[in-house]
Amino acid sequence: MTNQNSSKALNTTLWAAQIFLAVVFFITGAGKLFLPMENLYALIPWTKDVNSLPVRLIGFSEIMGSIGLILPSLQRIKPWLTPLVAIGIAVIMLLAIFFNISLGETSVIGLNIILFLIAIFVAWGRFKKSAISPKYHVRRLTLNQK
Repeated sequence: MTNQNSSKALNTTLWAAQIFLAVVFFITGAGKLFLPMENLYALIPWTKDVNSLPVRLIGFSEIMGSIGLILPSLQRIKPWLTPLVAIGIAVIMLLAIFFNISLGETSVIGLNIILFLIAIFVAWGRFKKSAISPKYHVRRLTLNQK
C-alpha cells in the first residue's frame, strides 16, 4: 500500500513539475515571440545585440517545448516524448547558464539552475520511475497476417 501511495505522490509531483516548466516556458516564449523588440530590450538585455529572427525562433521553440511537456503525456499518445522534451529543456538551461556567465548576467543563473534541475527530475521520473503508458499500442501487420 505504501509503495502505491508513494507512486501516486511521485506521479502527482511529476505532473506539478511538468506544468510548472510548461507555464514558465510558455510565458517566456510568448514574450519573445510577441512582444515588440523594444520592450524585450528592457526585459532581456542580450536581445538588443541580435537580430529579431533568432529571438522569435527561440520564443517559438519555448512555446513548442511547453506543449511537449504536457500534451503527449496528457493525451497518452507517444508519452515518451515528454521526457525527451525535458532533456532538451535541461540542455537549453545548461547552455543558458554558460551564456549568462559569458554576458556577466550572473543574477539569473539561479533560476537557470532551478529550471535545469526540475527538467532533469521530469526526465528521470518519466523515463524511470513513473512512465506514462500509451493509450493504445499499434500492432504492426506483416504480409502473412490475416
